[in-house]
Amino acid sequence: MDKIKVTVIAVVSALMGWLGILAVPVFLLLGCNLIDYGTGLAAAKYRNDGISSYKSIRGITKKVCQWLLIVVGAWVDILINYAVECAGIEITIPFIVGTVVAVWLVVNEIISILENMIDIGVTMPPFLLPLVRYIREQTEIKAAILGQDDAAEPEEDNNE
Repeated sequence: MDKIKVTVIAVVSALMGWLGILAVPVFLLLGCNLIDYGTGLAAAKYRNDGISSYKSIRGITKKVCQWLLIVVGAWVDILINYAVECAGIEITIPFIVGTVVAVWLVVNEIISILENMIDIGVTMPPFLLPLVRYIREQTEIKAAILGQDDAAEPEEDNNE
């Protein structure tokens, strides 16, 4: 039993050390993914949706893609660090883009959990869902400020 504890502590410590500021939202997202999946299954009964393997696979696929979004955000951070290093600037920038993506995903998962609980019939404090939606909005506003230069450029329509 002690070997298992030591192994788990070593793995979690190594992950937290490597992820840095990204560690907390990553662990929160893992917990939220599990809770959201469970509450979604429970809420399906109350929504008269029923549980189907197609919907379950689709839900799992969406959650895997959430994790891929964080990986992409982390890659952007790695590219930024590489560019800064190539420019001769000696600073290390933490996983900022990956962290913002992870926080946004955590907040969306929390909203989904709360909506599932409402569908199940859980009495929700009236301030909780609006508060979490406000946090999501603020995250989006802060992220939009970071990407304002891109917002000024019109997008090309490739559907023609």
